[in-house]
Amino acid sequence: MKTIGSALGAHLAGELTTLAELVAITRKDGVVVAFTTHDADLLVDGVSYRADGSYSDGESLAQKSELKADDYDVTGVLDSALIDAGDVEAGLYDHARVDVYLCNWADPQMGKVHLRRGWLGEIAQSGGQYKASLRGMQDLLTRPIGATYTPACRHDFCDGACGIAAASVTVSGSVSFVTDRRRFTDNSREEGAGIFTDGILTWTSGANAGLAFEIAAWDSAAKAFKLWLPAPKEIAVGDSFTARAGCDKHFSTCRTRFGNGANYGGFPYLPGVGKLLDYPEGN
Repeated sequence: MKTIGSALGAHLAGELTTLAELVAITRKDGVVVAFTTHDADLLVDGVSYRADGSYSDGESLAQKSELKADDYDVTGVLDSALIDAGDVEAGLYDHARVDVYLCNWADPQMGKVHLRRGWLGEIAQSGGQYKASLRGMQDLLTRPIGATYTPACRHDFCDGACGIAAASVTVSGSVSFVTDRRRFTDNSREEGAGIFTDGILTWTSGANAGLAFEIAAWDSAAKAFKLWLPAPKEIAVGDSFTARAGCDKHFSTCRTRFGNGANYGGFPYLPGVGKLLDYPEGN
């Protein structure tokens, strides 16, 4: 059930309406980027909705009653001048929440009515444009519920179930030499082979400050980091960062490297399909 204020309800019931759609995208870091179909910016409930032409009536979200994924072209919105390409490439818009509202543009003080909520899928670049699917509420029904039995650990490293404190496996460093936006060295590092592989590196200064990246590989001999994805902006000598150790979710790593075998979230001796179908000889 949708809640509509009395003033806006009366306006909607009238013969002549002055309505505009609003769309608000809440990024992973909590920043809200908002647009309107109106031809001028609107301030509604303290949020400024920009009229830059990236969101129009022809792109309105369609609400369907059947449990079917709705396709919605968000290309225009993602290519808005309000959205920084570096933020998109850094993943700040991946799985961002999207809320769509309706308001009276002639009197925004009437408030708004919530039409729909959805989430962006992972954003890809194609033909010079950013594209993403919009996932509606029905997408929640497709997500797995409960725990699964797998040989690998099902916990996220350093979460509550894992039990390892992130601060205890995180170090600070700075860049000594830059190869490109994915590879650089820190000559002060003394950690062993592979300790940061599959870990998280967060920039604390420089052009990429505040952005976090997964670490593809750590070469202890060369003291070199390699990121899975390139940083959206140039890495410079002296840029500081924090690097959290990684875990490959294998029982041997959990037990020997971190001494955390008691909290291992997998079943390393679980027989696979091959073992279950392996009939003994002679039968």
